[in-house]
Amino acid sequence: MIKLIISDLDGTFLNKQGDYDRELFARIYQKMVHNDVHFVACTGKQCERVEELFGDYSDKIWIVGDSATAIKYNGEFIYRSFLRNELGQKIIKTLKQTGIDHVIVACTEKGAVLEADTPEYLKQKMRQSYTNILEVDDLSAVTDNFVKITVYDENERCPEIRPHLIPYENETYIVVSEAAWIDITEQNVHKGNTIKKLQQILDVSYQQTMAFGDGYNDIELLEQAEYSFAMRNAFDDTKAVAKFITGFNTESAVLKTIELMLALQEK
Repeated sequence: MIKLIISDLDGTFLNKQGDYDRELFARIYQKMVHNDVHFVACTGKQCERVEELFGDYSDKIWIVGDSATAIKYNGEFIYRSFLRNELGQKIIKTLKQTGIDHVIVACTEKGAVLEADTPEYLKQKMRQSYTNILEVDDLSAVTDNFVKITVYDENERCPEIRPHLIPYENETYIVVSEAAWIDITEQNVHKGNTIKKLQQILDVSYQQTMAFGDGYNDIELLEQAEYSFAMRNAFDDTKAVAKFITGFNTESAVLKTIELMLALQEK
């Protein structure tokens, strides 16, 4: 029996407009409730942004947000992890020395911190993922510990940036989720390990878990589920890990697959 359903958001649950079929979700959510199934949004997005996306359902679903550094339910944080400030500042300094233009998003408990001179169109891009955004003249002014550090390069050169971060591999988890994005979190903090924590919290097993993903940062997530689905639009490496391939994110494939699977275990 499936008891836990986890979905990545961008490229998986959400369409190209960053939205989803809300009527279909409302209908399928009721079926999940009827079958005693927990639904989890698992994403790099800030938890508060996920709450905005799910509106009235935001206090009913589990959120594994901020690149799996947090578990939030009903407005309360159940789990959070942090990069110590000193280490985060070293990483930021290294990123600035790469010679490649990119946006650094330094996330803390207070919000996603950007430098004030970030072009406005890139700030708008970041607002698709972060609700609470703070601005400083220089990221070196941040004194809080970091939730994560994210890099966005609109020219998709993150694979070129990644080698500069090799000195930090023993202290952090670093993933190029796609060519435009890098996420840096505390060591061993990724979707797979955070979902393990959630499975323990909910007393749900691997065999009772279904998961959906498309990116490189979803590989560990899919490895935590007996019913693992990669999107048709997923990277080949992600498809190779999944047991099943479903449709495209642009056609509500996650919701349609959930509906089919739940029909097999209707009470």
